[in-house]
Amino acid sequence: MSEKLRLDKWLWHARFFKTRSLAARTVSEGRVRVDGTRATKPAQAVAAGQTLTFPQGREIRVVRIVAMGARRGPATEAQTLYDDLTPAREDGPANPRFDGKGRPTKRDRRTLDLAAKGHLEAGGKPGYPGPE
Repeated sequence: MSEKLRLDKWLWHARFFKTRSLAARTVSEGRVRVDGTRATKPAQAVAAGQTLTFPQGREIRVVRIVAMGARRGPATEAQTLYDDLTPAREDGPANPRFDGKGRPTKRDRRTLDLAAKGHLEAGGKPGYPGPE
């Protein structure tokens, strides 16, 4: 017989959620899928080899369960419980730089602000729309 564990408990052991009650609430809201099927009960049993899809922060995580784990241990131990199948996130452009010279100086910033459209019409304050 293969070893099984409650879904909310496994998510907590694998350190995807800070508390077990938070993991249980996420499952109860129907935001977790087990092998593509929506899970609505935190007590649903999961076993090694199953794939979970769930939101974590602003991204959707896809993981394959490798082991059950006996406790909520350190992060290094928790990472051995799953294989991360989440597609690589495409980061947007890097932080804009000022002509490739790093952060603009105060003088450069002042020049940029003065060059902003509508600066003089806005009463001398950049970023505020003037009367139209």
